Amino acid sequence: MWTFFANCVNNTANTFVTNSQIFWQGVLPALTMPVSQVLTSLINFGIQAVMYLIFWVYFFATGSGVTFTLWVLAVPFVVLEVMLLGLGVGIIVSSLTTKYRDLAIAVARRAALDVRFPRRLSAVDAGQLPALRVLVQLNPMTSPIEIFRMATLGTGTVTMFGIVYSLIFTAAALVLGVVLFSRIEKTFMDTV
Repeated sequence: MWTFFANCVNNTANTFVTNSQIFWQGVLPALTMPVSQVLTSLINFGIQAVMYLIFWVYFFATGSGVTFTLWVLAVPFVVLEVMLLGLGVGIIVSSLTTKYRDLAIAVARRAALDVRFPRRLSAVDAGQLPALRVLVQLNPMTSPIEIFRMATLGTGTVTMFGIVYSLIFTAAALVLGVVLFSRIEKTFMDTV
């Protein structure tokens, strides 16, 4: 899930800069390019998910402790949410990249280094570090990752606060991204 989100953000981060000729011609609606980048990431995720499913079925069949839960029904919604969150954040970064060129590089490096910070609520001991637990819950990707872990591994910590917070953050990022993108779209050819 994290790789899917990071790919969505990274692939859309340079949309204005790398596709300036297409925008200049005005052939396609402006949001076509970021959406196409997210759909490309979805295809990559689909291939990875098939490989994951093959290994999951093998471990399930051999009795290695992998369990099937009803959370698996939530996986398509989680994928959709992660896709929309990646699109929203990617559009925001893409819009800001027209003025601050190095922002896309910083975001790409941050996404690659973020494996050190736990995104799983279950990875943080509540008794020892309550402040870290709150910080992990403020990451909008924590809830989708926990739901995916619950669906495929049968372990995880899914909270209603996490689900609602993640959905609200996704909607806000998507709306902010589209508004910012539409404003930048009108004047970006002057800065690119």
